[in-house]
Amino acid sequence: MSQATVATRARDFFTLPQHNSLEAERLHRKQRLAAAFRIFARRGFDQGLAGHITARDPELTDHFWVNPLGKHFGQIRVSDLQLVNEHGEIVEGSQPINEAAFVIHAAIHKARPDVIAAAHTHSTYGKAWSTLGRLLDPITQDSCTFYGDHGLYGEFHGVVLEAEEGQRIVGALGDRKAVILQNHGFLTAGPSVEAAVWWYIAMDNAAHAQLLAEAAGTPIVLDHETAKFTYDRIGGPTGGALSFKPLWDWIVAAEPDLLD
Repeated sequence: MSQATVATRARDFFTLPQHNSLEAERLHRKQRLAAAFRIFARRGFDQGLAGHITARDPELTDHFWVNPLGKHFGQIRVSDLQLVNEHGEIVEGSQPINEAAFVIHAAIHKARPDVIAAAHTHSTYGKAWSTLGRLLDPITQDSCTFYGDHGLYGEFHGVVLEAEEGQRIVGALGDRKAVILQNHGFLTAGPSVEAAVWWYIAMDNAAHAQLLAEAAGTPIVLDHETAKFTYDRIGGPTGGALSFKPLWDWIVAAEPDLLD
């Protein structure tokens, strides 16, 4: 029996998929996007008509796939996803989409060619933390995922319906993986659907942990060197994408109809 170190076995097991056609890559992104909505539903990240996750099309790169308006996250399938162009025209699909989703995500996808996917919902802990007008602190190993890599949009002008507001959000996001929208919630963006979605889950969890810690006392904040060291090892997109894999395996086994 061949021998291998723990690190080698882990590295061999967790490999990101490679696709040899645009059609295969498109299907991959759409399947992960549909799965992301099911996972968000299980976590209570749905809030009426609010919330959206998008995935850039690999061929029509100024188009993105998004959820239809009014469809519960827990019922979304691959075939429900709508393809929208940069002008807000629905190119594939017959359902309306959230207007705020278009304004926010169109601006992000246009300004950030590196972003394949972006996620924004009105999760409870994300909303609660956003009212404080502060960045998250590196108080746990997990929260170091966002150390120096998330911004704050310290304004709220109501529902995002104007292109200018989308541009302001893009400015606050910058080249980072996430932004806190004050009095609104969290938004994450990444080079894969998997990374963007996992980072949203992790960010909401980090907010939950810090809210609990501050309610109990005064959390100990990690020093810069330790926080940066930890970020360098867990904050990258590969780790984010691979952290999504167990959730993908679980939700597809539990709800295989999402692939329809």
